[in-house]
Amino acid sequence: MEESTLAAVEKAATQVLDYSNIDQLVVLATEQGMSIVMKVVAAILIFVIGRWLAKLVTNLARKGFQKTGMEDTLEKFLGNMLSAVLLVVVIIAAIGALGVQTTSLLAVLGAAGLAVGLALQGSLSNFASGVLIVAFRPYKVGDFIEAAGVAGTVKEVQILTTIIHSSDNKKILVPNSQIMAGTIINYSANDTRRLDMIVGCSYGDNLDEVRKLLNELVASDERILKEPAPTVEVVALADSSVNFVVRPWVNSGDYWAVHFHLHEQVKKRFDAAGLNIPFPQRDVHVHQRGAGS
Repeated sequence: MEESTLAAVEKAATQVLDYSNIDQLVVLATEQGMSIVMKVVAAILIFVIGRWLAKLVTNLARKGFQKTGMEDTLEKFLGNMLSAVLLVVVIIAAIGALGVQTTSLLAVLGAAGLAVGLALQGSLSNFASGVLIVAFRPYKVGDFIEAAGVAGTVKEVQILTTIIHSSDNKKILVPNSQIMAGTIINYSANDTRRLDMIVGCSYGDNLDEVRKLLNELVASDERILKEPAPTVEVVALADSSVNFVVRPWVNSGDYWAVHFHLHEQVKKRFDAAGLNIPFPQRDVHVHQRGAGS
């Protein structure tokens, strides 16, 4: 039994030596090594050249965006997206040059992307809203807006959030999805704005005199526009006063300055003219009952 086993081993060793001589092993190893080296070199060249071409195409695209007068936020966003897509294409091409089946790799990446997408639904919603904001531009950097329950000046529009500085200089980061899901009021979108004031006078005052005084106040302020013409009219007969509506038009940048100044001047001019700005009053009637009631 032992002799037969030994003979079988010797026979196998002889066959191995017959089919795998040293020269053949060297040639095979050299060929395989050269093949691997060539694949690695090709992959490196594809990655280096492809990355350079991706940067070149991205820079050319950004210059094209600038020539069209595109907003900086949208230009940066599209440039970064294009750069990322081209870089992914270059990486996949380089991996394919190594002999890796890119079809399977794409399937794995797709499955991983789906899993990540499900885990980051909120972030993806903010991302999609950010794309809509930079594409349709309901507001831009420097605009004073009111959205998602906050108001302030837009300092930066990012992909996931919009950075707003409030009037008292608080930095507020608002998710883009909340902004796009609600109403956006852009106070800076138009060059001019209308200032709406309600000025009350006493029922005993002369209405023509009050109207004349208010018109003189509006006409004396150079910041108030002549066109559209301001409106000064009686709007309501209230419980304690006759109310005038005063609606001058101003440049958007002058809105608050004119707002503060005009209210102050109304009080001063009314006092000088002897006109009254009444405050709410209520008459209380006291009924006394007899001692026997």
